[in-house]
Amino acid sequence: MKNIQDVLNGLGIEANNPGVSTGNIFWEGGAGSIDSVSPVNGAIIARVSMASSTDYSKVVEASKKAFADWKALPAPKRGAIVREIGEALRVHKVDLGTLVSYEMGKSAQEGLGEVQEMIDICDFAVGLSRQLYGLTMHSERTNHRMYEQWHPLGTVGIISAFNFPVAVWSWNAMIALVCGNVCIWKPSEKTPLTAIACQRIVQRVLQSNGIGEGVVSLVCGDRSIGELMAADNQIDLLSATGSTRMGKAVAERVGSRLGKCLLELGGNNAIIVTPGADFNVAIPAIVFGAVGTAGQRCTSTRRVIVHESIYELLKTKLQQVYGQLKVGDPLDEAMHMGPLIDRQAVEQYERTVQVIKEAGGVFLVEPGLLQGKGYESGCYVKPCVAEMSEQLDIVRQETFAPILYLLQYTDLEQAIALQNDVPQGLSSAIFTLNIREAELFLSSAGSDCGIANVNIGTSGAEIGGAFGGEKETGGGRESGSDAWKAYMRRQTNTINYGSDLPLAQGIKFDLE
Repeated sequence: MKNIQDVLNGLGIEANNPGVSTGNIFWEGGAGSIDSVSPVNGAIIARVSMASSTDYSKVVEASKKAFADWKALPAPKRGAIVREIGEALRVHKVDLGTLVSYEMGKSAQEGLGEVQEMIDICDFAVGLSRQLYGLTMHSERTNHRMYEQWHPLGTVGIISAFNFPVAVWSWNAMIALVCGNVCIWKPSEKTPLTAIACQRIVQRVLQSNGIGEGVVSLVCGDRSIGELMAADNQIDLLSATGSTRMGKAVAERVGSRLGKCLLELGGNNAIIVTPGADFNVAIPAIVFGAVGTAGQRCTSTRRVIVHESIYELLKTKLQQVYGQLKVGDPLDEAMHMGPLIDRQAVEQYERTVQVIKEAGGVFLVEPGLLQGKGYESGCYVKPCVAEMSEQLDIVRQETFAPILYLLQYTDLEQAIALQNDVPQGLSSAIFTLNIREAELFLSSAGSDCGIANVNIGTSGAEIGGAFGGEKETGGGRESGSDAWKAYMRRQTNTINYGSDLPLAQGIKFDLE
């Protein structure tokens, strides 16, 4: 592993780094500090200053001032600057990916993959900067033309979660920037250092282009900063990623001021495995979906719904693969799974395991806390698989941990009903070689999730598709497709190029 101090130096993070930035000016936070603690070994990586309400107000004011100049740049020129951000991320990919893995605990490959997602969204946003299309419509009135166009909203607030400490921010920020908005980022207090690294990278690109402070801002702090953002009329759109509980609080606060919010919340994702499934495809998808990022993805596979005729065979296959999994230092490429984010997450894992046992669940692959050499942080757990006779309340809840539930079904309609019978609606998948089963799953009578896949797992998403879900997942969409419209306001325009003014309902005035 590269020395972590060398990684920080490569990213331009020096000692006593403040956590509040509007681009060119950094303020020392006035509300204490956050310790960035690595779940890999329990070490304190850095102490980051937290923003006070006064610091936050300064950032918002700088953003408001910056908006006028930034939106005046033609969209393709904004896109050209985002392209440079993507190039800078390419240069720093290894260092930033390593820091993501060390601060968050995901595998080295996943850390690099997360930075690659940032690069990919920059590429997507560059193309988008020339494709912010409106529509032209035929008017019912003679000598009139109608069309619609899209304008930037203003200040976009972004609240991100620890599990994707940089990628989800970039999904929002890069799209918002090419749309002409300015951004204020409140990262998870569990992963502040990766946020500061990103801010430094973007800051250098903006400075080289003569862009002043306030276009891209960072405010590190606790939940009080998020509460300020939710209540602030100066935040024109608040995009929040996190738990359903957090999302409900954000929606209530933003809704009380009739503001706009974009919510990406919890998932309780299921894979249906039919008798005709190709196990060589299904088994790797199930295992990666369940243990990738230690089960801490919103798209992690949490439930596998298996036809009764192949249930015993699938159990045997899963036991074989789970027996090969290696849990340890995520920066060691031989490891399949790293730690949970912190001891609080471990305690939640242990509580859930106990509830499963009390509910009559049978562990096909046993749970437990890993201890001893290499596990000193206390954040390493065993990925486990529990057989459940029915979909009990504990199964319908999201636990951010590598716990996989197995359920049986007899017919596909029952399987789809089980898949949908949870409060969340993010990602779903079916493994089948039967076209009728696949089409039913994708029909309006099938999955009720925002993402529905055939012969591919629930975990992960491509930049080109809109990402998000329904029900308690929040209904938001980020990244590809036409998700950019959430970051802009629609305006309908009518032009009268004639010499008279036809009025509604045939009303006329005698002006002679």
